[in-house]
Amino acid sequence: MNITPTGIPDVLIIEPDVFGDSRGFFFESYNENVFHALTGAKVTFVQDNHSKSKKNVLRGLHYQIEQPQGKLVRVIAGDVFDVAVDIRRSSPTFGKWVGQYLTAENKQQMWVPPGIAHGFFVLSDVAEFLYKTTDYWAPEHERCIRWNDPVLNVQWPINGDPLVSKKDEKGVSFQDAEVFP
Repeated sequence: MNITPTGIPDVLIIEPDVFGDSRGFFFESYNENVFHALTGAKVTFVQDNHSKSKKNVLRGLHYQIEQPQGKLVRVIAGDVFDVAVDIRRSSPTFGKWVGQYLTAENKQQMWVPPGIAHGFFVLSDVAEFLYKTTDYWAPEHERCIRWNDPVLNVQWPINGDPLVSKKDEKGVSFQDAEVFP
């Protein structure tokens, strides 16, 4: 397994060792001991989520202000552009974002620690997205920053208008968002 830091140092790209031949492939998508040893993140995952989205769907930028969730995310079908935004005021990378292409083919994962807003944009006809979380979903604490906030200026690979949920349409600006200390 290979770990690559991003422009937000504790947001990590994880590349598993994939063993493949003419029959198919095998890889270990998660091993607690290896994850802890390589990332330094001593976390426990309590929930697994699976979403399926069609082309041009944009989900995010989501986070929970209470019960913040760390997320280990990956794509099992299709291609997405995955984005993490640092919303920890005390962080030297506060207000910065990183993006990574996660695909079923490259099998990369992204570790998004608590205190980071997260979203993704679907590039393929359909994408299935899996993510483990370090805390339970708490809708009363869920927050959303507008995907196209001009201060953040995330460079989404979008042509035209993305498909967003009613909830995401109501996302707030980065300047008005509740953030972490």
